Amino acid sequence: MERKDTIVAIATALTDSGIGIIRLSGEESVSIVNRIFLTKSGKRILSTVKSHTIHYGFLVDYNYISEINEDNFKNYLIDEVMVSVMKAPKSYTMEDTVEINCHGGVLVMKKVLEAVLNAGARMAEPGEFTKRAFLNGRIDLSQAEAVIDVIHSQNELALKSSVNQLKGDLAKKIRELREAVLYEIAFIESALDDPEHISLEGYPNRLSEKIIFLKKDIKQLLESAENGRIIKEGISTVIVGKPNAGKSSLLNYILGEDRAIVTDIAGTTRDILQENIRLGDISLNMIDTAGIRDTQDPVEKIGVEKAKKYVEDADLLLYVVDSSVPLDQNDFDILKILQNKKSIVLMNKSDLNQVVEEKMIMDYLKDSVSDISILHTSTTNKEGLDAFEKTVHQMFFRGDIKQDNQMMIINIRHKEALQVAYDSLSLVERTIQDDMPEDFYSIDLMSAYTSLGTIIGEEVEDDLVEEIFSKFCMGK
Repeated sequence: MERKDTIVAIATALTDSGIGIIRLSGEESVSIVNRIFLTKSGKRILSTVKSHTIHYGFLVDYNYISEINEDNFKNYLIDEVMVSVMKAPKSYTMEDTVEINCHGGVLVMKKVLEAVLNAGARMAEPGEFTKRAFLNGRIDLSQAEAVIDVIHSQNELALKSSVNQLKGDLAKKIRELREAVLYEIAFIESALDDPEHISLEGYPNRLSEKIIFLKKDIKQLLESAENGRIIKEGISTVIVGKPNAGKSSLLNYILGEDRAIVTDIAGTTRDILQENIRLGDISLNMIDTAGIRDTQDPVEKIGVEKAKKYVEDADLLLYVVDSSVPLDQNDFDILKILQNKKSIVLMNKSDLNQVVEEKMIMDYLKDSVSDISILHTSTTNKEGLDAFEKTVHQMFFRGDIKQDNQMMIINIRHKEALQVAYDSLSLVERTIQDDMPEDFYSIDLMSAYTSLGTIIGEEVEDDLVEEIFSKFCMGK
């Protein structure tokens, strides 16, 4: 898997900007850039500079390198640049690394990249810089995955969780669990090899107690996975209600712009409108649906069916009630849906004469097994958004969301590996209960040890590593 040649990529967005960065990594990074970088006086100096220094000068076209000297180099300039040199092992990849800071125009960045390629580097694959950091032992696989999660973070909580993982919090915990499991494997194997000096008498009971503590730690991580998923991906939120209840007005109010069409004509919204909304430090993947009602209009009917499908997959339902008109059968049909979902009932149009009271809704939902809150809103008077944000936080995170030391599992691969480890430890418990020979314990203990190792990359196939890094952006 390891390749020691020198790679290069544009590390900043390929768009017009103030600065563009072209990054190299590999044994020949310094010598390659030295071929095309000259100081103001036309000298090549990079081969002799100290690590972690930055140098001002000019980049020249490698196609004419044989013609360039100290007197004429200005005739072959590509750009005025600053070049940073970071020598191994004190770099991101633990290899010699050079970063060329040029002007951020698309054309000039491409010209600089072309010059570096002509001078001897090859184009990096997606995520190859971070993959080299992993292969060279600077970071483990969970930290490498955290890099892309930091880049893709959509809210403050997702960013904080990803940064904690990048710092190695998860890796530290996984290593502690693996060391505890490995100790038991080694003890069993040693006792079986040398029964005269190492006794297994009473060991099943001691192992059972140890398994209980290990499973407790793993279960705590698993229980954080649902919150972790919501923090990372956002809360899938579907707005439901009868036509003309104010769903689209509510979406526009939360967005702060007129994104959805609003009219007094019932059934205006016929298709699905999706928006990602930052609500404080969390994200809502908001979906405005067609008003749910019985209709003969074939186009509107398709919209209603699509709305019902989104409702099934939602994390949260926002039921918008026009509290200025009486409830009807369409409302009661929607209330049935709410009984199985986390829901917030928004008593909309609270600025008008109220016909629907909160008690009517609660009486209908008194037997509900789901988490339901009722709020009063008015998009006309801009009321209710603060209470809405607070309610969402309480409904999903129960006030624990801001704890800095809280470790969360935000990666589905990690969750699956933890579940395998948990199940393997449960099998050890069953083996002990069935009074099986001690050598049977090692089989499932090793399974737990191996599964935990896949999280940090110590028990992982090359194909999985390639798949993970293929999802990275170029230049990272």
